[in-house]
Amino acid sequence: MMASVQSSTERYYVGVDVGTASVRAALVTCDGQVKDMAEEPIHIWEPHPDHYVQSSSDIWTKCCSTVRKVTQGIENIKVKGIGFDATCSLVVLDHRFKPVAVNCDGVCERNVVMWMDHRAAEQAARITDTGHRVLRGVGGVMSPEMQPPKLLWLKENLKESCWKEAAHFFDLPDFLSWKATGSLARSLCTLVCKWTYSPPEGWDNTFWTSIGLEDLLENNYSKIGALTCNPGTAVGKGLTQEAAAEMGLLPGTAVAASLIDAHAGGLGVIGADVTGFHLPCEHQPLTSRLAMICGTSSCHMAISQDPIFVPGVWGPYRSAMVPALWLNEGGQSATGRLIDHMVRGHAAFPELKEKAERSEESVYSYLNKHLEAMAKDPANLDQLTTSLHVWPDFHGNRSPLADPTLKGMVREERICLTLLVVGLSLSQTLDDLALLYLATVQAIALGTRHILEAMKEAGHCITTLFLCGGLSKNALFVQMHANATGLPVVLPAEKEAVLVGAAILGACASFDYRSIPEAMEKMAKVGRVVKPNLEQDNFYRRKFRVFLRLFAHQRECVLLMQE
Repeated sequence: MMASVQSSTERYYVGVDVGTASVRAALVTCDGQVKDMAEEPIHIWEPHPDHYVQSSSDIWTKCCSTVRKVTQGIENIKVKGIGFDATCSLVVLDHRFKPVAVNCDGVCERNVVMWMDHRAAEQAARITDTGHRVLRGVGGVMSPEMQPPKLLWLKENLKESCWKEAAHFFDLPDFLSWKATGSLARSLCTLVCKWTYSPPEGWDNTFWTSIGLEDLLENNYSKIGALTCNPGTAVGKGLTQEAAAEMGLLPGTAVAASLIDAHAGGLGVIGADVTGFHLPCEHQPLTSRLAMICGTSSCHMAISQDPIFVPGVWGPYRSAMVPALWLNEGGQSATGRLIDHMVRGHAAFPELKEKAERSEESVYSYLNKHLEAMAKDPANLDQLTTSLHVWPDFHGNRSPLADPTLKGMVREERICLTLLVVGLSLSQTLDDLALLYLATVQAIALGTRHILEAMKEAGHCITTLFLCGGLSKNALFVQMHANATGLPVVLPAEKEAVLVGAAILGACASFDYRSIPEAMEKMAKVGRVVKPNLEQDNFYRRKFRVFLRLFAHQRECVLLMQE
């Protein structure tokens, strides 16, 4: 650490996190304390089924306003760096850097194809069918959530109105660093994880040509990224005059090469000093840890010294999160969103909402207490769902099956009856809603176990989970993950670990820390450890077998319909 950091606590970094539905900013100290935070919603439009779009102008405006709020009252000279993270959405601009419409409605301001937009499922399947060598780095299957199929969809469906007008295709994190600095440098995090870029070789001409996007080769790939850098690298000359005025900061304030939001969450937790917490990862390398960032969707970030190829799991990606280490990224496309869908769509939700409001607590806090009352013995709460099982992939399976066509399923076992229901409510009472909620949370936890087992079989040795994100604030969600996987769960001291991760980038760009590992160790802190209830091990072994049979049932039904 440089002497300037040691001698003064009056140095701050700003972390900006652009999530699915909101922009958040935080003012963070050099030891990782969040001093202030602000949040503003951003618009989402759904012009067609499976089409989700946003506005880059709306997003940038909210970035600036949240930064102004958290730095209000702080001398500008004390804000030393800013780091951005964002969802891996696709931003389209023309040669004047003006927005280009990404739907046939022609509304130019709606120029962002969101990460969860699955319009390009057919294009993704065709890319997978090429069997190109770059697919080995994405688990062998191209996801519609990555950028190549989205680009191909735009070319095939909006050639005149979008494709021919477009001069710049940005991953949203790179758009933000460009907007702040004017630099077109792209972060290796985005290019490697979502665009098939592979350092040190770079872009693979044969891949883009084989899928019909050979026009992207022009001018050394200028439309998608000719200049690259590691996450945390200082970009350009810092904030431009215009961006500084919009944010209320000084021109030249250091701006870091950005990260995808899940990767920022990884930085915010995975490098914490665990001395004294009696964890199996103590005195072990970072490769024994898995960072799980759980919100609308969930990402599972595992790192390794050498490349490990895991079927159905993205990566390995070199230096995509921690420099010089390889990253494998598992994920679940719908977690928080799935829980909301199951709970709010149930017939008993109005009753739940009324009772929660009367108790002055959230619906999920109320549900957790309701389940404890139903169980009588909280230690055996898990077993309330002995006869109720959920397959959670309502928005496809990202890992380890890598099948975006999968849909959700509920299985209820009764005397002499097994009922399979897709898309329907099983019952009407608050007790039944609570059980469906519990079974959904357990299904998500079993999905994590499924990913962990695939990683373990490929060569990873993971002993401890590090959780952050909105769902990590739900005590039931955390405990079910510990119980279902049999691993201890570490929660960060700062609940907004993604924002701390973004601030770590800003700290590195300011040169107050020499490296990302050093900044992680100083700024990421352990808050609490949740240990698994090992008495539930046999229960989850059985439930995991049922979990896998649900998948088999679904595939059998699909094949039957195709006969």
